[in-house]
Amino acid sequence: MVEQDFKEDVFNVLRLISLDNISTQRDISRHLGISLGKTNYLLRALTQKGLIKIKNFTHKKGKLKKVRYLLTRKGFEKKLNLAVFFLERKEKEYLTLKRELDQLQVGYSEEIKV
Repeated sequence: MVEQDFKEDVFNVLRLISLDNISTQRDISRHLGISLGKTNYLLRALTQKGLIKIKNFTHKKGKLKKVRYLLTRKGFEKKLNLAVFFLERKEKEYLTLKRELDQLQVGYSEEIKV
């Protein structure tokens, strides 16, 4: 379950970075409802894996650093693979629930006949 949560966090970070209006760790943290520390950890890990790159937009000394997180081609492919993974998982869950519901309805209709 922990690995599933990690995959979901990675997918959500990649998804948010691909949006134009997300520019800071605080934005990502707030949108995902996770701590700033966890956000920092995820961004560092994604950078090390080559899934995102960090672009510095401030070049003047003494100014606060402004960065932008950009999805790499590898990051886009990972985001796509994770999206497929989660869709397939949800489809399996749906089919399992549908079968259970069908079995319950059959059992219920048999009880009524008795």
